[in-house]
Amino acid sequence: MSKVVVGMSGGVDSSVAVWLLQQQGYEVIGITMQIWQDEEPEQSSENGGCCGLSAVEDARQVAWKLGIPHYVMNFKKEFKEKVMDYFVEEYIRGRTPNPCIACNRFVKWEALLNRSLGLGADYIATGHYARTEQLENGRFALRVSATSAKDQTYALYNLTQNQLAHTLMPVGAYTKEEIRLLAKKLELPVAHKADSQEICFIPDHDYAGFIRRERGQVSEPGNFVDTKGKVLGQHKGIIHYTVGQRKGLNLSLGRPVFVTSIRPETNEVVIGTGEEVFTDRLICDKLNWMAIDGLHGQKRQVLAKIRYSHKGAACQIREIGKGQVECCFEEPVRAVTPGQAVVFYEKDYVIGGGTIR
Repeated sequence: MSKVVVGMSGGVDSSVAVWLLQQQGYEVIGITMQIWQDEEPEQSSENGGCCGLSAVEDARQVAWKLGIPHYVMNFKKEFKEKVMDYFVEEYIRGRTPNPCIACNRFVKWEALLNRSLGLGADYIATGHYARTEQLENGRFALRVSATSAKDQTYALYNLTQNQLAHTLMPVGAYTKEEIRLLAKKLELPVAHKADSQEICFIPDHDYAGFIRRERGQVSEPGNFVDTKGKVLGQHKGIIHYTVGQRKGLNLSLGRPVFVTSIRPETNEVVIGTGEEVFTDRLICDKLNWMAIDGLHGQKRQVLAKIRYSHKGAACQIREIGKGQVECCFEEPVRAVTPGQAVVFYEKDYVIGGGTIR
């Protein structure tokens, strides 16, 4: 019997994943990852999400209900280095990071998988809405989930071939409604638990406040400028802004304006019109190939998503240098944001992706 470690976040998806794997004949072990940095129990409990003490207790109750062993593993060091520090550094550099992608790649998979294999497990599993498949070319790839409304392949594009080979995602074949229904039928204590929406380590959404607390420094004010360099006003620090932003600029120019780019080298936030937020081209690096092992000098027509909520847009991708890919869209896309991921799809499969420069 194959052994699988399920990363139990205390939510309904990973809880039902345990039962689905049991039905498939796996020996299941539940692991909840302790990643929250606060040492005060009341603080950890309040923050909840997938990191707080309440998540640990919910996962423990589900494990008892389903009759599997459950353990809590400390991943605070990995989470601090690979997710929180990365988040802060990117904002200071004028970029907009995606901490969930970093957490998936380096904590929920790399760190958890290494420890699980060390315990004699054959696989790890999660409650993500995605599917894994080995293709005819021998490579492992993500396939979009059965429900496009909950598909999470975008946030998982950076997984390696070795990680995918040891990954099970049973929830990906179901809709969210079907998973909720199963949880109710099984009488799981988390059947009606709401989904976590915010970044788990910044539950109050105050990114700038978090960065100040982490680094003990205040982002210096600077100039708002237009695309020609004309000064339009003063901003309160680049960590407060992201490309495409309209609200919170406090600029009275008599027309709607948006952030079109951020220049950390001069501490400037560039302001433009709605039309200037659109572009038909981007460059990405830090590439990870999944369904294919690279472009090998060939152009390729794909569907590209430039953020989690983006439906995707048709574009052609080509190599323009070592480790860099240019994406040319058939029609302009809005708010291409440095630091975010661009993920390439062919039909239902992730072929790869990278970080927008």
